[in-house]
Amino acid sequence: MLGIVNILLPNDPGSASKRFFISSALWLFVGIAVALIAATELIAPDLLPADARLTFGRMRPTHINLVVFGFLLSGYFGGFLYVVPAVCRTPLFSERLANFAVWFWNAIVIGIVYALPHGFTQGREYAELPWILDVAVLAAVAVLAVLVFGTVARRTEKLLYVSVWYTGGGLLWTFFVYATGNVVWEPSTGSWLGMNDQILLWFYGHNVVGLVITPQAVALAYYILPRAMGKPLYSHTLSLIGFWALIVMYTHVGTHHLIQAPAPEWLKVISIVNSIALIIPVFAFLTNIWLTVRGNLTRIFENPGAKFAFAGTVWYFLTCLQGPFHSLPSVQKITHFTQWVVAHAHMALLGFAGSIAIGGAYFILPVVTGRKLYSERLADVHFWLTLVGGMGIFASLTAAGLIQGEAWRNGETVYRVLSALDTYFIVRGMSGVLIIVGALLFVYNVLRTVLASNPQEKGAEGRAEREVTA
Repeated sequence: MLGIVNILLPNDPGSASKRFFISSALWLFVGIAVALIAATELIAPDLLPADARLTFGRMRPTHINLVVFGFLLSGYFGGFLYVVPAVCRTPLFSERLANFAVWFWNAIVIGIVYALPHGFTQGREYAELPWILDVAVLAAVAVLAVLVFGTVARRTEKLLYVSVWYTGGGLLWTFFVYATGNVVWEPSTGSWLGMNDQILLWFYGHNVVGLVITPQAVALAYYILPRAMGKPLYSHTLSLIGFWALIVMYTHVGTHHLIQAPAPEWLKVISIVNSIALIIPVFAFLTNIWLTVRGNLTRIFENPGAKFAFAGTVWYFLTCLQGPFHSLPSVQKITHFTQWVVAHAHMALLGFAGSIAIGGAYFILPVVTGRKLYSERLADVHFWLTLVGGMGIFASLTAAGLIQGEAWRNGETVYRVLSALDTYFIVRGMSGVLIIVGALLFVYNVLRTVLASNPQEKGAEGRAEREVTA
């Protein structure tokens, strides 16, 4: 019995982090596979079997939730379960509890894989999960918060590095945003009524990116890039300005998705103003991180994890230029309800958040396993496949969105517009093929690194970091 417990819930330092990275890689592949099914529905709907589980209306939410919960959050959990003990110079609060969180979280994602294709959903965009899974997500976040704050409480390092601020804050915000946005106190519906529900839904929908995903991505980038450069962060003060500005500015931007709806005008104005003001926390982060890496970018591109993380910061820059821009009513007249918004979402989740999550796995996995990355060349191929595929998706969907918006503004009927989008949807599908090939290389590289029979030390830096968390 004890042997089974040690296998399922080992107490080895870094074991939970390693398992979360493996989970992240596997769920990325599954999530992109589901996305290709959805993309195929838009290109050749008669190609797939006539099965309700494979329809676009069920594949799209399944894809989104697998990417968010399976790929991104698993990757970030693997990252901070290593980073927080490392920068606090103390062992993780409980490695066994962290391994329990791995199994619990993966059970939730498996529940998503079953529930959404079978139509068990609350039917609210980005808040589709059934009530029982909502409760499970909150319980898992609470366990992870115990691990993080328990580790912080036992730290030997007095200064709390900014990654800890973003990780801890992000977990607290996640619990509040998720519970509120999913209306967990109404288990039968998971919603309010009318316009109030839409306001609450988009408070949640936008803050999934802003207060759930972004803090963890920023925390990981703040760790990876200075470590890769071998130099301290440019400004700790600037990092905390960005931290507090994020919570102040991001909370109220969701209503810019409802500018065409009968939401209160004062709330629309606040959302637009805050959308523009997001430039403050975004550029505080980017200025800080880019001034840290300036002068020797070759060191960044010598490390696969750092290269992915740096690319994520560039995608973040582009995402947060476009986001405030299309919050403006004059722009939304063309872009609202079009593929432009879908392109923006892919740039945020695949380009910014996804690149940093992948970078975290490539950068930290060799340290927690005590092995060199199996193949830096495969990681490099993965980088270019993801970059080219992501650019293809963004460009094709942006073009499709502009065509849609302009055609509808000129009074064209929907069925005439759809035929004009075929080429762009095909390009989107082909770009997705590049990304899924890259995801397969990611899974292979991660598994071969973890399962390598002969550990190879990463050098004095890797040994020192493992000793801190041991």
